[in-house]
Amino acid sequence: MKFKHEMIEKSPILLIVLVLLVVSVGGLVEIVPLFFQKSTVEPVTGIKPYSPLRLAGRDVYIREGCYNCHSQMIRPFRAETERYGHYSVAGEFVYDHPFQWGSKRTGPDLARVGGRYSDEWHATHLNNPRDVVPESNMPGYPWLAQNKLDPQSIVPRMRALQRVGVPYSADEVRNAPAELEGKTEQDALIAYLQGLGIQIKTRN
Repeated sequence: MKFKHEMIEKSPILLIVLVLLVVSVGGLVEIVPLFFQKSTVEPVTGIKPYSPLRLAGRDVYIREGCYNCHSQMIRPFRAETERYGHYSVAGEFVYDHPFQWGSKRTGPDLARVGGRYSDEWHATHLNNPRDVVPESNMPGYPWLAQNKLDPQSIVPRMRALQRVGVPYSADEVRNAPAELEGKTEQDALIAYLQGLGIQIKTRN
């Protein structure tokens, strides 16, 4: 036994192969069963794929790195559910590719922010956060109000999501550019934020 252990330690390639094997098996044991649990693969009642405007807003959210400071995962702890609302469930995020879960809390969790504030509040907050939250250390994003969306760019994004199982119809994809006409990136981001968590809040 001592000889075998020593052989593994002295051979970097063998050690790497064995570590990768153990990590892969452990990961599969934890992840694969989730694909067969109904609660993780079926959408919650009432949830629909993102509208073209909200989908464009989600892309802005990711591009600007909002996920670096804001999670979208309320854990099932009393302190979190009392502050943010119902804990997050997998069925809320079946159409997210990739989902925005995480536990980073430089800023508040956004999983239930939909409908909590008006569109005007969000616009002011994005332009200069300290106008509505004086203690905020979030930078402003005033350029979002100036940047117009490219309506045609949404079509390939929706087609890509169709390929991974998001149920967009051909008509929805074809008509999507019309929804983005004349809209800014700020409009899209606000639409995305206003839809976060509203299905769970409606159910409960």
